[in-house]
Amino acid sequence: MHKYYVGVFFILVVIYAWYSKEIYTGKTNFGHIKLSSDALKGEHLWLQNNCNACHQLYGLGGYMGPDLTNVSSHPQKSAEYLKVMMISGVKSMPKFNFSADEQEYILQFLKEVDKTGYYPNRKAQIQYSGWVQYQKKENNEK
Repeated sequence: MHKYYVGVFFILVVIYAWYSKEIYTGKTNFGHIKLSSDALKGEHLWLQNNCNACHQLYGLGGYMGPDLTNVSSHPQKSAEYLKVMMISGVKSMPKFNFSADEQEYILQFLKEVDKTGYYPNRKAQIQYSGWVQYQKKENNEK
């Protein structure tokens, strides 16, 4: 009976190892999305200043501030408007002392996040594997 449990345990370990390899080393649904160097600097500032504590990207993050996934393509929110929000603060948002370059980096990060898709994505479908098939944003769409 002891050999039976060892055998079952071994099979479960093999299945777990195979499943982990498939999930973590397989191709993703993200395609060839790569952030530019300026957007990476913006992402670093986003994380360093803990922006995700209050704001969300694709619905992930805090709930005190608005979701900023598609803010850069919002027709009523220009780049200048977003830069002013970054440094002046509004209501419960603190004032940040971002330099002009840092503002550009964060704005570039938000622009590149915006190009990856829509949020909320009402046409997203959850696949049996657990991956989410989402509606991609076309290059000519804002």
